[in-house]
Amino acid sequence: MEFFATTMISASAADLQHRLTIASLTRWCNSIEKVLSAATSNGEIYCVWGTFKTNRENLTNGVRFSLPGCINALQWTVTTGHDPNPLLTVIHVTINRTEQDQDFVDSIQQFATDWKIGLETHW
Repeated sequence: MEFFATTMISASAADLQHRLTIASLTRWCNSIEKVLSAATSNGEIYCVWGTFKTNRENLTNGVRFSLPGCINALQWTVTTGHDPNPLLTVIHVTINRTEQDQDFVDSIQQFATDWKIGLETHW
C-alpha cells in the first residue's frame, strides 16, 4: 500500500539530506515519540507502532527511512524536485501489503500527515 502527503517548503535535496537525520525525527513527525539511539545511517526509535530499528539513506532527491524489523516492511521517503511540480516536497510511505486493518491504514495516513505538518511547522 502507498500513502502520500505533499508540501511546498523551500527545500533542496541537499537540505533534506542535511536536516532529516535519525536524531531529528521527533522534530519532523509527531508519530515518532522518541529516538532511542541515532547514528548517521541507523538507530532505534519509539513510534506509534512500537520500538523499531531504523535505517536512513540518502537518495538522489532526498532521504529514505525504513524499519527493517517491521513485519509490514514500512518505509518512507521525503523527496523533492520531481515532475510535474519540482517545488513540491513529497512524503511517500509504503508497506508490503495490498490490504490491511483500517486502524493501521489510518495510522499510516496520520504518519504521512504528521510529516507534512512537521515540515511545514519546523522547516
